[in-house]
Amino acid sequence: MQPLQPDQAAFLLHGVHLPGLKNEHRITKNVIEAIPLDKGGYSPDDISMTALGLAWHIVMAENRFIDAVLTGAFDLSPYPMPESVKNSKDLVALYTQDFESRIEKLTALSNDQLMKIVDFRGVFQLPAVMYLGFVQHHSVHHRGQLSMYLRPMGAKVPSIYGESWDAVQARKAAQGA
Repeated sequence: MQPLQPDQAAFLLHGVHLPGLKNEHRITKNVIEAIPLDKGGYSPDDISMTALGLAWHIVMAENRFIDAVLTGAFDLSPYPMPESVKNSKDLVALYTQDFESRIEKLTALSNDQLMKIVDFRGVFQLPAVMYLGFVQHHSVHHRGQLSMYLRPMGAKVPSIYGESWDAVQARKAAQGA
């Protein structure tokens, strides 16, 4: 495979990853917001994370990966959920703030910073910009898990890549009213 070129790194950031991250962030935020404020402790079984814990995992991983792109290295120290986060509303507020500040910083990265080889646990050594695609896939995977928690906890599933059944029912009810 040919090495990544500077113009390719800039294209990946501005033409692929930033638009993708922004779109997926919007969808992920909707799924996290759908967790009822009093149901963050829901878990489908004993070995699964709680709804709020899984949502935190998504947020924390996005922050960790974007920070690695920004700094050129992964910080793998513990990243516990802040005590201020008590429910999905608190987490969405933090997620929104964290995401916006990181996206702003990403847009200012130079091609050299985007191309810097970053080690991830000795398993991957990739140009920094490549980790943005990796984290998108990670978030989508876990967001899918989280969306499966919603109905069993009594919540509505928001539209993800098209209308959900719940969104269709709400639209039909609104049209009938």
